[in-house]
Amino acid sequence: QVQLVESGGGSVQAGGSLTLSCAASGITKSTYKVAWFMAWFRQAPGKEREGVAAINTFVARTDYSDFVKGRFTISQDNAKNTLYLRMSSLTPEDTAMYYCAATHSNPGASEYWLRDYSYNYWGQGTQVTVSS
Repeated sequence: QVQLVESGGGSVQAGGSLTLSCAASGITKSTYKVAWFMAWFRQAPGKEREGVAAINTFVARTDYSDFVKGRFTISQDNAKNTLYLRMSSLTPEDTAMYYCAATHSNPGASEYWLRDYSYNYWGQGTQVTVSS
């Protein structure tokens, strides 16, 4: 059973940085080749959940939403089974609950990498609050 646990959220002032972590258990080396994609999503109060960044864990290819390109970096540590999201130049608009997601299936074209329906494993989320 795959479990995802996020950490690293908190409060930061605009312009600051945070790094989120997602510890994945149940994804062994053998299953890692099957867990092709992992991603970060976020949901602000009153808004729909939106994709932030995704990574093909097998080849380390990444994709980002336009609103975070150049500011956020998704990465993985295969030895630790951990996914990261390095966030910089944060703005109050980045305030949201951030979720880690994973799937054993290939979502297909990159346009589906940041769609929440492409993922079947989810963490509980970690809150990020950016003050002006």
